[in-house]
Formats: sequence, C-alpha cells, structure tokens
Amino acid sequence: MTEDIVALTALYAASFPDEDLMPLVAALVGRHDVLSLSVTRDGRLAGHCLFTQAKLQGKTETLALLGPLAVHPDDQRQGIGLNLIADGLSQLTARGIAQVLVLGDPAYYSKSGFHPAARVTPPFPLPAQWREAWQWQRLDGATQDLTGQLLLPQPWLNEALWR
Repeated sequence: MTEDIVALTALYAASFPDEDLMPLVAALVGRHDVLSLSVTRDGRLAGHCLFTQAKLQGKTETLALLGPLAVHPDDQRQGIGLNLIADGLSQLTARGIAQVLVLGDPAYYSKSGFHPAARVTPPFPLPAQWREAWQWQRLDGATQDLTGQLLLPQPWLNEALWR
C-alpha cells in the first residue's frame, strides 16, 4: 500500500499542482465502497480515478460519485481519462449502481455521457460558477436524474472539496 500511495502522491501532485487531493485520495483508496482504477505506462502510474458509492436520503438506489480523476500531464489527451471513466461506468453498471455524479468540466465529462445540472443536492452548496459542473448520468436505463440529498462517506464531508 505504501508504494501505491507514493505513486498516487506523485500523480496527483503533477496533475493538480495547485491542489492537495491526497488526503481525500488516501482516505478513499482501499475502502470497500470505493472503486479505484488506474493505468500504468512504462512502469509508472499514468492515470487514476475513484468512484465512491453513495445513497440519497430516504431512497433505496445506490449512486456513485466520480472523482478525483487524475492523468499525468505527459499522458493527457491520449484517452486515458475517458477510458478510466468508461471502465468504471461499466463496472458500476454491473454492480447495479443507478446513477453516477461528477463535479467537473462539462466539456470534458459530456464526452462520457454526463449531463449538467443534476437535481441531486451535494453535501455542501456549490459556488454559482460550478452549478453546471455538477453533472449526472443514469446507468440503469432510466432517463431522468434522481433527486434528493446525497449521502457520502466521511472523507467527502469536507466543505473545502465543494468550494
């Protein structure tokens, strides 16, 4: 596990030099309710993403939150991130996950089938400029997004992650 954290730390530092996502990543990796996917190239970690299972308050469906997603700058624009997302969505569909949410660039995530303006309420209010970045995708064949308050595990309950 130490080697994984070392490689993840290097990847996330290179991918997000102005953000420290490692406390979140380290808290999520290895949890039973988190799908962790990675890609290596030439013996080094080139890409990584997490899908955290979640629920809606008072509902039975299981959802997932995509993120963080990191691709090393030397490996960007080669489809690694999109392939990680596609693999994750496939695995989540097989597990019966109803919907996936993501907070990210709509131009990028729309390539993987995400739609802006999810009606699921995140744990903390989003800044106005991020509202279109809160996106959804149904995996169970339904066409409308679910609605309600998103319930996530403790590592996601840090307001700074949502601002």
